Amino acid sequence: MILVTGVSGGLGGLILNGLKAIDDGDVTGGTRGGDGATARRIDFDDPASLSEGFKDVDVLVFVSAGYAEDDVVLARHGAVVDAATAAGVKHVIYTSLASSGERMTIALPHRWTEARLAEAPFDVTVLRNALYTEIPAGLAVAGAAMAAETGVFAAPFGDGRVSVVAKEDLAAVAVRVAAETDRDLAAGERSRHADRTYELEGLTPVGGAELADALAEALGRPVGYHPVSLADARAGLEGSGFLPYQVTHTLSILSNIKAGWTEANRSDLTSLLETEPSPVGESIAAVVKAGLSSAN
Repeated sequence: MILVTGVSGGLGGLILNGLKAIDDGDVTGGTRGGDGATARRIDFDDPASLSEGFKDVDVLVFVSAGYAEDDVVLARHGAVVDAATAAGVKHVIYTSLASSGERMTIALPHRWTEARLAEAPFDVTVLRNALYTEIPAGLAVAGAAMAAETGVFAAPFGDGRVSVVAKEDLAAVAVRVAAETDRDLAAGERSRHADRTYELEGLTPVGGAELADALAEALGRPVGYHPVSLADARAGLEGSGFLPYQVTHTLSILSNIKAGWTEANRSDLTSLLETEPSPVGESIAAVVKAGLSSAN
């Protein structure tokens, strides 16, 4: 059996749906509020739920739970590793962070989790996911009102660009790896993906100019890019309702982009996708248009 955690979220839901399209009877999902029928109860903050939730699971697709302070995330992920070990899970597929994000504050819990998984008795595949296209596109949507009024998109990217990937493409890779692993285990073989770490980096980096172009297309008027300081970005974030750790992580991402450290050097994405990667420009334009539509 394959179990996917976090299926109420965007990535986990896409992975579950993709696997169900292949074999609905051998796949289940897990959520914090699982009812035991449509989804198992998998609450990372309640280790007792994990012991029961991982019962009879051969392949665990472990979608990271990074929306908290680091110590909370470490406790959650450590509990998952311990429970998977106790339940006799044979193979864990973990959604981590791509190497282009190595210097970001969000990298710490991912690398810690990778180290814990490497010490566990089961086989492991690490999917190092790049940042989603929604992240820079969300910044464009946030600046849309000013862009519509002034024709300027202001963002703290400097001249930096970031390699991003459509969430749907990352989900498709996870589906393939999980399905092939399940088939290998059913045949009595070790997975072809065991002990592999895949860098799922974006192929086309984007920066402020590209986001300004997406806004121009959505707004139907010229929009130019104007770089602003990290201090200005901090002031905006602190007044946005973000929690303190969210401000810290967002500023870290922006700092890395501005320093020019977020463009990928290599990627395993095309070798694992069965189709061409989603065009980044089109994906960002779609997110921007959807965001503007919902705001009106």
